Amino acid sequence: MDGHRHGLSTLKPSTLAPDADRQPRPTPPPPSPTRARAGGRRPGVGRVLAWGLAAGIPLVFLGVFFAWPVATLVARGFIADGALDLSAFAEVFARQRTWRIIGLTLAQAGIATAIALLLGIPGAYVLHRRQFRGRAAVRAFVTVPFVLPTVVVGVAFRSLLATGGPLDFLGLDGTFAAIVAALVFFNYALVVRTVGGLWEHLDPRTEQAARALGASPLRAFASVTLPALAPAIASAASLVFLFCATAFGAVLVLGGTRYGTIETEIWIQTTQFLDLRAASVLSVVQLVIVAAALAVASRARRTRERALSLSEPAGAARPLRLRSGVDAAAAGVTALVVVLIALPLVSLVVRSLRTPTGWGIGNYTALGTTGGSNALTVTVWEAAANSLRIALDATVMAVLVGGLVALVVSRRPRRRSARRAVSLLDAVFMLPLGVSAVTVGFGFLLTLDHPFGLDVDLRRSALLVPIAQAVVAVPLVVRTVLPVLRAIDPRLREAAATLGAGPGRVLASVDLAMTVRALGLAVGFAFAVSLGEFGATSFLARPDRPTLPVVIFKLIGRPGAENHGMALAASVLLALVTAGIIAVAERLRGPAGGEL
Repeated sequence: MDGHRHGLSTLKPSTLAPDADRQPRPTPPPPSPTRARAGGRRPGVGRVLAWGLAAGIPLVFLGVFFAWPVATLVARGFIADGALDLSAFAEVFARQRTWRIIGLTLAQAGIATAIALLLGIPGAYVLHRRQFRGRAAVRAFVTVPFVLPTVVVGVAFRSLLATGGPLDFLGLDGTFAAIVAALVFFNYALVVRTVGGLWEHLDPRTEQAARALGASPLRAFASVTLPALAPAIASAASLVFLFCATAFGAVLVLGGTRYGTIETEIWIQTTQFLDLRAASVLSVVQLVIVAAALAVASRARRTRERALSLSEPAGAARPLRLRSGVDAAAAGVTALVVVLIALPLVSLVVRSLRTPTGWGIGNYTALGTTGGSNALTVTVWEAAANSLRIALDATVMAVLVGGLVALVVSRRPRRRSARRAVSLLDAVFMLPLGVSAVTVGFGFLLTLDHPFGLDVDLRRSALLVPIAQAVVAVPLVVRTVLPVLRAIDPRLREAAATLGAGPGRVLASVDLAMTVRALGLAVGFAFAVSLGEFGATSFLARPDRPTLPVVIFKLIGRPGAENHGMALAASVLLALVTAGIIAVAERLRGPAGGEL
């Protein structure tokens, strides 16, 4: 799922582990008896209203711009002529094509998840438990694929595998293996960051004790370290499976109609066959599959957060020792992965400099035109400007809504019913990760013509695309900020209140102060996600205001070397802008970060 990719988040150095625990926490003074009695009183009406608004505003946003459009489209599969009709399920599941698409989705996601784990765990060890010159640069480099727009990755792999590409001799263009390779390319960093983030917090003395008792390095890892890493591995596996099962842009570019996922099939059924009933049935199927992945990820995440809150980060990483068999094997696997990650990116840049008349920057100068045979309605530079404006609007909305959600669900209420409500709210705002962005986009077209009887057609509004992109980015903002908020020692808030700070002052001086860097990273994630979002935007972008991913996809589908060269150059441009945004956010993040 295009918008879900960036992010998750998912994802720069140690962003997948709450780093707020890295600094020693000050010991707050004990509360005075007067303050202790005051703290035991029921919260005032104003405070209840404030928390109600903090939870209500995101719920209204989610209800209007996510739940309503999705429910409207899904209802097309259940209702016919105003009555409940489930015959669409029987019709869709009677098709051999449906089972083939479901099988391909599960196979692609399962195989890619297994490979990402096999390659990512050694990478987590090398990049988070060992020290060597250039480690920070390598960690940043392997993260680049995760933040790249999926259309760009699809074009990069086509430039690598297609006729004339460096790996043309393998004959992998348009194959199942090419799609799996692209999915692993995307999600390798997610495994490294999730597992490595927890690995940094493990006390090495436990494994050292096992070694002292005679256990071999492999047995010590299997019996001590691996069980401790199990929550992070389960969380990484479920999230990788989620992103692979909902992949859209790269699968559409690499597989076309021959190989696809449920996500691409929803797009095909909606745009090419106009079969909304089949699309709604497939949306339900996708929601069931992804709900299971989200449940596993949520359970593993809670276990991991509890573990992290009980331990300080381990000491400085030890130097990488290539004479050690374990270090040498892990370093060899990691080096191979780095080379494989670099291949499609380097191929994309090199082929963007190849023109029909030789080598040069002709493809880049052509970005100021509308392509061969006027393939586009605007120039690529105009589309890039549109993307930046839309992404800025979407980022503001996503950070405001996601920040409120993270603040509310980070609380630890005493009553069981309140705790359940907080957990439910957390789960509700993860739903956009499990629903097709295509479904969201087409649902907008069905519901926002005259919403609630208002005399306004929101489908013509310039805010429609940024709202859809914000819906996709909100879960990533939540997952970036939430772990840091949960890692804050509640005694710091109690100390601030003891010293006379009101609720608002406590939020500003404790919560905001400790999460400001994570918020900066959330801004970068939201902007990058919005900039590269393609699924919903492909439905909603107006012809006179297309975004850069939409323009790249149009250029790919047009014949002619000029259009293909422009698609390569535009992909390089989008990749550089996206990577630059994340690099700035990562620089500002400092030592604090979130999970996604």
